[in-house]
This record gives sequence, structure tokens and C-alpha cells, in this order.
Amino acid sequence: MLTEIQSAIRDTVRDFAQATIRPHSARFEAEGGYPRALFEEMAGLGLWGMTAPEAYGGAEADSVSYALALMELAAADGALSTIVSIQNSILVSGLLKDGSEAQKARFLPDLIGGRTIGAFALTESDAGSDASAVRTRAVKVDGGWRITGAKQFITSGKIGGLVMIIAVTDPDAGKKGLSAFIVPTDRPGYAVDKVEHKMGQGASDTCALRFEDMFVEDDLLIGQPGQGYALALANLETGRIGIAAQCVGMAQAALEIAIAYAKDRKSFGKAIIEHQAVGFRLADLATRLEAARQLVLSAAAMKDSGQPALTQASMAKLFASEAAEAVVSGAMQTLGGYGYLEEFGIAKIYRDVRVCQIYEGTSDIQRMVIARSL
Repeated sequence: MLTEIQSAIRDTVRDFAQATIRPHSARFEAEGGYPRALFEEMAGLGLWGMTAPEAYGGAEADSVSYALALMELAAADGALSTIVSIQNSILVSGLLKDGSEAQKARFLPDLIGGRTIGAFALTESDAGSDASAVRTRAVKVDGGWRITGAKQFITSGKIGGLVMIIAVTDPDAGKKGLSAFIVPTDRPGYAVDKVEHKMGQGASDTCALRFEDMFVEDDLLIGQPGQGYALALANLETGRIGIAAQCVGMAQAALEIAIAYAKDRKSFGKAIIEHQAVGFRLADLATRLEAARQLVLSAAAMKDSGQPALTQASMAKLFASEAAEAVVSGAMQTLGGYGYLEEFGIAKIYRDVRVCQIYEGTSDIQRMVIARSL
């Protein structure tokens, strides 16, 4: 049962997303991005800092409210919810947990205000789920560090004004030799090598980044040297809950399209939803979707209670991402040939939702996390 505040946040975000975002989602994808004015409108609802303290401009909401908001955003536009998830779960949460007071004061107001979009640069061509394989180096010099290396599959690498970089500061220490830096991107040595052409989520840029002897001041190191892996790991709970919430939102949007179509489309003298094959399919999809929703909300509630929720977050992401693909596919099947057309919206959702089994830890990684907890 949701509280009045949680319900109000969900309803407010739903109304905004359906009126302001969803009607333009296809155009955003075609143009490859979003108007900055939209980001500032979203800031007015607290969407860039959902759980951040009001002192920094945040909404100071709980994790359940955050998950509900992401569901509604994803139902309107999957790619936008990805940008919001990274901003909240990694940039803002990471700074709040491990950043210095000076870093918080310098960067949080613009992140939460939607004036700066952040990117998280961990993944490399040979280092994805295995963070210990990171090769980007940060070498200590007078007054700071020199960072050299390359990153792959970085969301918002092009539009981002700020990037959190995980780099090796002690090559002999394994995971304990990784450090985190928060770096404005408008400096010599930061380069976008390539903007990837993807199957889906075309309105959010995904980039290959290159750092060439990029100087980073000492005060841009987050925490202490060697704390980068722990920082990244600490953000996985929120991040995976966020991706799972995305999946629920996208699947909900597809299912609603399918149900409306099945009630309107006539075959053999009656609405096709009255045919057992179609009605039972939709019943199964609705049940699977509701199970995913409850897993997400349960993981978020556990996080709010202060309990460790990494296993539950992995369960939610694993189940919701795989369920969402099945729900969207089943919704497309219900529309027949119309489901395959872009104008009906399900084709875009199908393309957008597929990546959810890959980023923030693949389905196999989630199974590993869960198995180790048993």
C-alpha cells in the first residue's frame, strides 16, 4: 500500500510525463536528444535529485517514490528515464555518500537543477562487469592527476557536462587500486571518440570516450585513492532498482496499448480480448508485470528501511528486465501486423527495453549476485 505522498508523486509525474514527454517521444528519438528546457521543467518536479536533501535542491523523497517516478517516466520515454536513473543513482547519490562538502556544494545544485547532465565512465572495451579489468590510468602529479585511457558505452558522454571516472591509481592493488574522480568535461584531454548507433534508446547518447593526459585537480578525487570500486558498488542497489522500475514502466505502456487495441479490434463478431487465446495471453502478461512491479517496490522499501538490499535489487532487475521483454513482445503480438509499425508505439518500446538485460549488470551477473547470497 502506497502512502499519500508516494501516490501523489506517482500521479504528478504521470500527468507531466504523459502530457509533456510521451507525445514527443518519437521526435526526440529522431532528433537524437532532448531540449534543455525539458530538463529544467523536470527539475521543477525534483526528478534530477529525487532522494537528495532539500538543502541541495532535492525532493528528499524515499526510494519507493523514486521507483514510482521512474516507472512513469519510462512509460513515456525509455531513454529519458535512463538519463534520469544515472543522474540520480550514480552522480547525485555518489556525491552525497562519498563527495566532500566542497564537491557537493560545487556540483549538486546544477545536477539536481537539470542544468548539468552527468555521465558515469566505468565500462571499457575489455572491462564491463569485471571492474578489476579497468585500464584507464590516473597518475599522480603535482597538484593533481593525469588521466589517460578510453571508456566505452557511456550514456550522456556527449551531452554530459560532468563525468564520474573510475581509473586505476595503483596498478598492483586490483580492485583496491581503483579511484573515482568527478570531472567537468570542458577541459583539454576530454574527447568523444564516437557516438554509437544503437538498436533503441536513440534519444540518449551512448559514447566512446577518450582521455589524453587529462589533468584533474586533487580536489576532484572523490574520497580517498583506492575507494573507486567501493563507491561504484555502493550505487548498485539504487541503480538496479532504477533499471527495474524502468522495465515496469515500459512494459506497462506496451500492455496498455495492447489492451486498448484488443478491446477495440473486432474479429468473428466480437472484440478480440473476448477470444480466450488473446484474453489469456493478456492475463498472463498482466500477472507477470504485476509480479515485477511488486519486486521493484519491495526492493525499494527494503532500501528505505535501512536494510541491505543488493540481492533484492538484483532479483528485481533480473525478473523485471526479462519480464518486460516478454510483456512487450506479447503486446506486439496482440496487435499483429500493426504492432510491427512504428506509429503504434510498441516497436519503439521493444527496441528500448531490450538493453535493460545488459546495462547496470547483465542478467547473468544478477544471477551470480543472487546465487552467492543463497
